[in-house]
Amino acid sequence: MTFLATTYRTLSGTKEIIEIPNKKETEWVIYENGKPKYYTDFYDLEIESNAMMNSLVLCTKRSLDEVLELINKKNDIKLSVPKISRLGFKKKIKSVEKELDLEPIPEKWLAYSL
Repeated sequence: MTFLATTYRTLSGTKEIIEIPNKKETEWVIYENGKPKYYTDFYDLEIESNAMMNSLVLCTKRSLDEVLELINKKNDIKLSVPKISRLGFKKKIKSVEKELDLEPIPEKWLAYSL
């Protein structure tokens, strides 16, 4: 799948974030240990992992950050959604198309609810 590797300048330095072109509100790139690893779309229910995320986020009315925090605690991992800047100051420097093969979040981490 094609993503955008966008470089931003913030108060804390430059940061590269992997973004989804024409992103919908239900699509996310999930980072593991600070690197892009997983892709999820809550409305792509053909993939079991996405259906489980749909249930955990949309049906329970939790934020994605809350769900990732629960998954992290339960499985002793470090999943996150990248934040460009905590203070809101950012300047886009460049964007480059990048072909990445990001997999769905493993079902075993999502199984049996949180």
